[in-house]
Amino acid sequence: MKKGTVGNKPENLTQPNIPGTWKAMEALYDSGKARAIGVSNFSSKKLGDLLEIARVPPAVNQVECHPVWQQPKLHALFKAKGVHLSGYAPLGSPGNTAAIKNEVLKNPILLTVVEKLGRTSAQLALRWGVQMGHSVLPKSTNEARIKENLDVFDWSIPEDLFAKLSEIKQERLIRGTVYAHETFGANKTIEELWDGEL
Repeated sequence: MKKGTVGNKPENLTQPNIPGTWKAMEALYDSGKARAIGVSNFSSKKLGDLLEIARVPPAVNQVECHPVWQQPKLHALFKAKGVHLSGYAPLGSPGNTAAIKNEVLKNPILLTVVEKLGRTSAQLALRWGVQMGHSVLPKSTNEARIKENLDVFDWSIPEDLFAKLSEIKQERLIRGTVYAHETFGANKTIEELWDGEL
């Protein structure tokens, strides 16, 4: 964002200085003011570019990740480079108007697996993330659903049903359109913002 601006408006965007920002974050890490440093929404390309210049590699990359946007390329890169994937919107942001057309919790393949396991759609989506080896960050204000969301650690999705989830048509639900503009900011298109990982 340009200094002194407020709000996610295209005219407030500027070219990010990722190397300079990362160097400042490494200084915080070196000083002991941060025990770990990481990034958010970095594509495979952006993460690879950062790893080429980073003295301290990011501990984590927080990205959209759920059964409808599984990000296998990122998973492979993270595993190879020792970067932890933390999945936000693991339930697909139910109620988000941008995500309505391909709701994770109502996906027919996911519902088939849910029926066979006798679990909820949310539990299955969260357990999928846990079994993939990344952390999941669900959001709820409903106490019963919060408790239900915690009930994902003493069971697992059998291999055959886990493999079935890889058949789900993949689609990024949180597009980030405000961060792409043809005349303002660093990214002219959504494809450029995500380095073609759509």
